[in-house]
Amino acid sequence: MTMADFLAEVFNAYNLQVAMLITINCLLGLSVWVPLSAGQLSLGGAGFMSVGAYTAALLTLEAGWPITPAIAAGALFAALLAFLLGYPTLRLQGVYLAIATLAFGEMVRILALNLRITHGALGLAGIRQMVDEVAWYLWDHTSLGSGPYDPHFIASLIVLGLLVAILAVVVYCLLRQASSRVGRALRAIQADELAARAMGIDTRYYKLLVFTQSGFLAGLAGGIYAHLYYFIGPSDFGFNRAIEMLLYVVLGGMQTLWGTLVGAAALTILPELLRFSASYRLMAYGGLLVALMIFRPEGLLSAATVDALSFRRRRKAVAAGLPPKKEGAA
Repeated sequence: MTMADFLAEVFNAYNLQVAMLITINCLLGLSVWVPLSAGQLSLGGAGFMSVGAYTAALLTLEAGWPITPAIAAGALFAALLAFLLGYPTLRLQGVYLAIATLAFGEMVRILALNLRITHGALGLAGIRQMVDEVAWYLWDHTSLGSGPYDPHFIASLIVLGLLVAILAVVVYCLLRQASSRVGRALRAIQADELAARAMGIDTRYYKLLVFTQSGFLAGLAGGIYAHLYYFIGPSDFGFNRAIEMLLYVVLGGMQTLWGTLVGAAALTILPELLRFSASYRLMAYGGLLVALMIFRPEGLLSAATVDALSFRRRRKAVAAGLPPKKEGAA
């Protein structure tokens, strides 16, 4: 088997689709982790994802917008709704906030189920795909269309690279925020909100900030999701989606950003690995989750694990004669 055949086997259409879905789920997991970093449990991510998906899809289907600005508009609209929703709901805490945000998600789903512009339960079909758009561009404007490789395969690799780049930018920005004054304020609010308020921290401002960021990330993921598939419907953004997003954080490790990414990747790949046994797939999936919560309650990647890995990296850097990285730097 040649290297080209090996790469074609590894990067087949199915594997590329799963990899794209991992990037989307990582964004969704981060949309839950961001408010949790300030001690706020939000279950409205499915609703914000729905807003971003429907907004972007309608702009491309009905208004003829290009895909990129449509996705950006969907993410900004979801962030605006999160900002407006945050004012009354962030006075709540704990389970009450979770119930309020979950109710928002259900309200959005019911609206999508009954509005004529969203086609109700029939959903939106024929949504333009990013991969198809890139493939057509390669076919019309480059020599790749007549090359040995399928333009659709090249387009899939390009779209996957773009999604990985978007995720990398989001992770970088969140890491920089965590090591800044904002991140220190968020950790103080998470530890003890009353004490943080007594120290002069504007807790309402910071909680509203992370809630808006959460809506933006979920809306961004929704817009991308809508343009990776030809169809979206209200059932794609229901209660199960909200719980899946929470599981990415809880099972990956809510103490660190990296745990969320690991959890999203693991819980995206795991159902695919269990497809060989369709009858027992959900049972095995649930059993593995229960076992993980029993034997690894801190998640797949805890803060202690991340600290240990960072210590080893710093020790290797010192042994190699490199200057140690400053604490708090991303």
